[in-house]
Amino acid sequence: MWFRKSLQKTTKPSTRARGMQVERQAEAWLCGEGLSPLERNYTIRGGELDLIMREGDVLVFIEVRYRKTETHGSGAESVDPRKQKRLQKAAQHYLQAHFGNREPPCRFDVMSVSGTPMHFEWIRNAF
Repeated sequence: MWFRKSLQKTTKPSTRARGMQVERQAEAWLCGEGLSPLERNYTIRGGELDLIMREGDVLVFIEVRYRKTETHGSGAESVDPRKQKRLQKAAQHYLQAHFGNREPPCRFDVMSVSGTPMHFEWIRNAF
């Protein structure tokens, strides 16, 4: 019994590991679209920014959402007002820590990823 449970854990990737893989693939896709990576998984108490990238002079905070299927809606639809508030709080912290009073222009994007093979939907200025 113990051996079987142990084997299951090592053969099936965790949700967190799958999320990290999807974020890396989304980042690579966005780099192909001309964005430059700055930071991944910037975390504060109460919020996390999946990707922080730059597009020209604009700082872009990107929420990556993955859905294996879209039977219960797209990943983008899951970024509700509560989640948006958490992202904004984390972004304010990042801006204060890295730019002080000289904040660059910035925006919030959502990268909705679905299916196998992965399909990327990039929503600029999502909120």
